[in-house]
Amino acid sequence: MNGDVLSVERTIAASPDEIFAVVADANRHHDIDGSQTVVGPRGPTQPLRLGSSFGMSMKLGVPYSTVNTVVELEPSRRIAWQTRAPGALGRLVGGRIWRYELEPVPGGTLVRESWDLSEDRQRLLLRLTPMPGQTRRNMERTLARLAELVEH
Repeated sequence: MNGDVLSVERTIAASPDEIFAVVADANRHHDIDGSQTVVGPRGPTQPLRLGSSFGMSMKLGVPYSTVNTVVELEPSRRIAWQTRAPGALGRLVGGRIWRYELEPVPGGTLVRESWDLSEDRQRLLLRLTPMPGQTRRNMERTLARLAELVEH
């Protein structure tokens, strides 16, 4: 973990447009989630754009939900959303940012997924737990699942 940001990378044999179409579609997050905690979108989803929000049903032992707001967006290059608990609890819990950066390279696209705790209310606590190691493994599985979906 570099400061508050943990990243993994993988070259995927597909175009940035094809990869972006999957990661920018909240309906597809369950398909690529390496942690197997994403159940599916909560409520209607629309194409994600800067400032848009989407809910997600989750399960880590017990069911819970998140509210995610797109905080960075550059089509076919970068998307990031900030995750919080719904309602008033969101002011106290969460704030981590999930980011995908796509860079064309020979043979496909270099995909970097990042878990950014710089704005997370529990960042110091999270850094002291086994969570960074678990998150790294889960992100590696996410990129493997993404590759399985889009590689030709």
